[in-house]
Amino acid sequence: MKKLVWLLTSIIVLTLVLSACGGSPAAQQAEKFRVAVVMPSAKTDLAFSQSMVDALTRVQNEMGADKFEFVLSENMFVVDDAAAAIRDYATQGYNLVIAHGSQYGSSLQEIAPDFPETSFAWGTTLDTFDQPNIFAYEAASQEGGYVNGVMAATLSQSSVIGVVGPIETGDAKLYVDGFKAGVAATNPDIQVNVNYIGSFSDVALASEAATTHISAGADVLTGTAQMVVGAIGKAEENNVLWFGTQSNQTSLAPSIVVASQVYHWEGIVKEMIGLIQGGTLGGKSFTADISNGGEVIEFNPDYSLPTDAKALADKTIAGIKDGSIDVSLP
Repeated sequence: MKKLVWLLTSIIVLTLVLSACGGSPAAQQAEKFRVAVVMPSAKTDLAFSQSMVDALTRVQNEMGADKFEFVLSENMFVVDDAAAAIRDYATQGYNLVIAHGSQYGSSLQEIAPDFPETSFAWGTTLDTFDQPNIFAYEAASQEGGYVNGVMAATLSQSSVIGVVGPIETGDAKLYVDGFKAGVAATNPDIQVNVNYIGSFSDVALASEAATTHISAGADVLTGTAQMVVGAIGKAEENNVLWFGTQSNQTSLAPSIVVASQVYHWEGIVKEMIGLIQGGTLGGKSFTADISNGGEVIEFNPDYSLPTDAKALADKTIAGIKDGSIDVSLP
């Protein structure tokens, strides 16, 4: 009988010790930070959606899979479907639910108050709706656009450059306007033709717009959003140079992609995690830019960029960082 009592007492003590030390599987699981992402296009779009997937992957590699995990819903171009996914993830108790698309703002504004213990984030915008559990983030894409514009003006031989835009809003418009400003600052005699096709995802329309630009004499093209795969294809067919943004687009056409402005959201994501773990669930906005590493110009190693063009690009990047170049837009 004494042996049985001793055994039971030992089991109870061991259980209490494991619980206090967090040694149980449940306690270990509680330490893992869990993120869910809803995005409008494919996770491999080499544009807006992939930029967030790549960032979360970098965070996971840094923190470890035992401390950080993420799940995602891709191709959520139907806003009602995205809203249902956002609500479902919140119900499942994820620490942070990211609505990666400005079209999801109204849904987030409605859903977030129902889950006061869950953090939400959305972009690209700075509007938190004054909600204590909503973060907002944006990209100062005009900065990378400016650098790309400087290089494009340097490389163009025809003095005609084409831009394939999606919808004239958000970071897309900032990028296009910054690109135009970079061209104008380098060579104001160059003609920049801009065509907003009215869609973020219509690859066929992007292809048509690129063809129109090339027919008008453009020997350099750029554009933004997931539909640019169509434009890049036409650029490659006609040996026209391409400048990318949002994600590194080199793999789509290594022979003609010069460089890409790449969004590195991981710094912002890590800051959100720190705030959430410290008890701040939202109410703060973030901007990714060249100075804080949230935007990086990634050059295509397979493209032989002339030394003077590379030097000018590096000088422009340095100028934006130190404030000697002000990419201010109208």
